[in-house]
Amino acid sequence: MEIAAISTVSVAPQSLQPSNAFSRKLGSISSLSFRSFEREYRVESAKLRVSAASSSVDAVTAEKTSPASFLESKKVVHFVKYHGLGNDFILVDNRDSSEPKISQEQAAKLCDRNFGVGADGVIFAMPGVNGTDYTMRIFNSDGSEPEMCGNGVRCFARFIAELENLQGKHSFTMHTGAGLIVPEIQDDGQVKVDMGEPILKAQDVPTKLPGTKGEAVVQAELVVDGVGWIVTCVSMGNPHCITFGTKGGPNLKVDELNLPEIGPKFEHHEMFPARTNTEFVEVLSRSHLKMRVWERGAGATLACGTGACALVVAAVLEGRADRKCTVDLPGGPLEIEWSQEDNHIYMTGPAEAVFYGSALL
Repeated sequence: MEIAAISTVSVAPQSLQPSNAFSRKLGSISSLSFRSFEREYRVESAKLRVSAASSSVDAVTAEKTSPASFLESKKVVHFVKYHGLGNDFILVDNRDSSEPKISQEQAAKLCDRNFGVGADGVIFAMPGVNGTDYTMRIFNSDGSEPEMCGNGVRCFARFIAELENLQGKHSFTMHTGAGLIVPEIQDDGQVKVDMGEPILKAQDVPTKLPGTKGEAVVQAELVVDGVGWIVTCVSMGNPHCITFGTKGGPNLKVDELNLPEIGPKFEHHEMFPARTNTEFVEVLSRSHLKMRVWERGAGATLACGTGACALVVAAVLEGRADRKCTVDLPGGPLEIEWSQEDNHIYMTGPAEAVFYGSALL
């Protein structure tokens, strides 16, 4: 039975900016960002005035155009860029509407690291539904919409804390495609999230692989490009395929993987009707795991919170690790605990604001 994810968060006052200052950053980016533009503009205007006669009309027009009127003529979205261990997101204040301010196609363009802002996804802070305080929606860098994102949840929590100027101990409820989450920021600035119970039933992950341990897929063989991999399948509200190596082969050395080559073959494998996230795991000790991830809809990323949770579940089910582990991701470590008392998984890690900006759509 799928059970909605639940989480808990504490807010550190010293880590928060005053909400009015934060709102000014979001609402009047142009006044903060365009002083240098104005200086450059005046220089360019002067150059235009002494240019050829054929350019004189353009020069006069340019001289009269202000940065403010330039922005008014464009469709602009204000955002704050956050990252959780290098898994980076464009956070948009969407609390005034239940519809995202930008389309999935526009999100994909914004996420492009050469032609846009650059991110693994765009996250919208939206009005709550069904009695929750907020709704979190996310578009991946390819424009697809996942159920939720563990690192994104932590970034969302920090974003809301700044927007609402939350001081002291606070918790708020979030509706996601994977269920209910209640995040909390710790005194040291880390964000702790109760990710709820893992989903192990094959058809709920979902995967077409037959159950090997009741209805759960544990240490099953998955043939990828002619090679047999031993996999365990777990859902954290989104699907995950975890592997520690090939059939009869040595344990993985994840740094040696050609991830861009093998990752898409797992993601689009016919055994995963909704595609899948894939975690390749190296066991350093029973309390220390190392992983690389190929995310569904985003590719190779520096961190995946739900993936770190899923792999600890897989490691415990396969007898490789204890219930409380440090998981090393390319972007840094996460602390994961699969509690025996309530069967919930608790994830603790950082989330940091990178910059404020405005993007043309």
